[in-house]
Amino acid sequence: MDIVFIEDLKVDTVIGIYDWERQIRQTISIDLEMAHDIQPAAQEDTIDKCLDYKSVAKRIIAFVEESEFQLVETLAEKIAEIVRNEFNVPWLRLKLSKPGAVRGSKNVGVIIERGTK
Repeated sequence: MDIVFIEDLKVDTVIGIYDWERQIRQTISIDLEMAHDIQPAAQEDTIDKCLDYKSVAKRIIAFVEESEFQLVETLAEKIAEIVRNEFNVPWLRLKLSKPGAVRGSKNVGVIIERGTK
């Protein structure tokens, strides 16, 4: 299985359960691994056969910037649905981090895997 990845995609959004969090935008970070057979693209050397990570990133950024979820769990699930459904990705691993959410920690968040390899 081949993996196409996006690492440390930073997006500003409204996220959190506290009243003060509903009033500001916070930066989240996304790491995404997506199963995709890269051999056809490599053989033809054309983007037509690729999983276009720029298009995936742009779609995620647009969605996250407009979202206002309370939980990182909900946001992670919604991003996974978009990637799997709109980009025909059979399996993904997504790490969504919310830096600074817990004092004394670098990051907190969730890691999910969806689909089959």
